Amino acid sequence: MNSLPIPLDEALASFDALWSPRIVTRVNDYDVRIAKVHGDHVWHAHDDTDEFFLVLDGELHISLREPDGERTVVLPRGSVFTVPRGTEHRPSAPDGAAILMFEPTGTPTVGDRHDEIPAHVDATTGHTLGT
Repeated sequence: MNSLPIPLDEALASFDALWSPRIVTRVNDYDVRIAKVHGDHVWHAHDDTDEFFLVLDGELHISLREPDGERTVVLPRGSVFTVPRGTEHRPSAPDGAAILMFEPTGTPTVGDRHDEIPAHVDATTGHTLGT
């Protein structure tokens, strides 16, 4: 990747696509991805990996389907949350947000199991920053 510091505000300003993460760097076998989000993602689960979220701007909601029922975690700017592997979840941002995710390289944005993918969600393993 890049051997220079990467200003995240500049990286976020370099693209407009929603729910279409950009890979800003890699750490060992993990991607560090940023995304602009608005509205609902898709219910999905990652069977073999946790998913880490950091809210850079705005507010992110993550609905979870757990053994005790469904709940929603609200993450204001600066908050982090990890969705445990195998947990069905649906991120959403009613008013828009910018997020950073940390997950193994090659992890699909729609997980291993998912509902029908809406047109506004990019089913990808991330795009290189600048594409």
